[in-house]
Amino acid sequence: MSKDILVVAEHFNGKIADVTFEMVGKARELAAGLGGKVVALVIGAGVEANDLASDATLQVNEPALTEFNPEAYARIVEAVVQEQAPRLVMFGWTSMGMDLAAWLSGRTGAPCAAYVRDLRLENGGLVISCQAYNGKLIAEVEPQGEMTIAACLAGSFPTEAGRGATAATSIPSPIALDSLRVRFVEAIQPPPGDVDITTQAKLVAVGRGIGGKENIELAEELAEKLGAVVAASRPVVDAGWLPRTRQVGKSGLKVKPKLYLMLGISGAPEHLEGMKDAELIIAINTDKKAPIFNVAHYGATADLFEVAEAMLELL
Repeated sequence: MSKDILVVAEHFNGKIADVTFEMVGKARELAAGLGGKVVALVIGAGVEANDLASDATLQVNEPALTEFNPEAYARIVEAVVQEQAPRLVMFGWTSMGMDLAAWLSGRTGAPCAAYVRDLRLENGGLVISCQAYNGKLIAEVEPQGEMTIAACLAGSFPTEAGRGATAATSIPSPIALDSLRVRFVEAIQPPPGDVDITTQAKLVAVGRGIGGKENIELAEELAEKLGAVVAASRPVVDAGWLPRTRQVGKSGLKVKPKLYLMLGISGAPEHLEGMKDAELIIAINTDKKAPIFNVAHYGATADLFEVAEAMLELL
């Protein structure tokens, strides 16, 4: 078993996802202490994979793998792991990472830590901080064995340290692609909406705490007074209270407004990935332990309706 770290990259529409840069940056920090290298694995054709700060970038550049195929990707990762024998394998704790990390752990017997928000070395061993109960509890674990699998929450590390200029090396697929039992059929995009929230300077985002569809009107009134647009977390969209084009987060849209005012949003990691780069984040939530208060610049543990009505009166 080597002392290297393998980072399994994610991409969308040909671009490397931010969570990959985050993991590469953290991997460089850990590899310096382990005395190993950082190897990035990019699966899929048409991906710009030359701007990672890894020591080496391997790309399985096959057209059949352009879109995510859980069976193919998992088998390729397993084959590369068997060849590289890394000390640590890093995935994003995303829809893709959930599939692949669990597969690799089951196939290799290596321990898998999920919801990872930090990794560090102590006395030659690896200590991993994992988020539980929506961020209200942090568990620190010390995985045993020669290899560890870590599925990292997006937004846990800075992206800058993972950006660089390492030329990707194309490698052939280590598995046959003509006998797969899973195949990609179609990517279904949400219908175009009435407004593009990614271009807005101000957003009023509502979460499950808004209570019901009938209360969206209050948020819309507040947004109008602020010169903002209403956005939402996934539970609001799933409930049908707002269209999917208003959804912020991992499975929605990524926004970077000057103002992000949150009403009744707890701050799940998937939502934070979509808005963590906002210039000013203000959170209103009755739960003082809500993880959103860890990233908000200002916050109030208050009833969102009382705050919204008070703001309307002032405005």
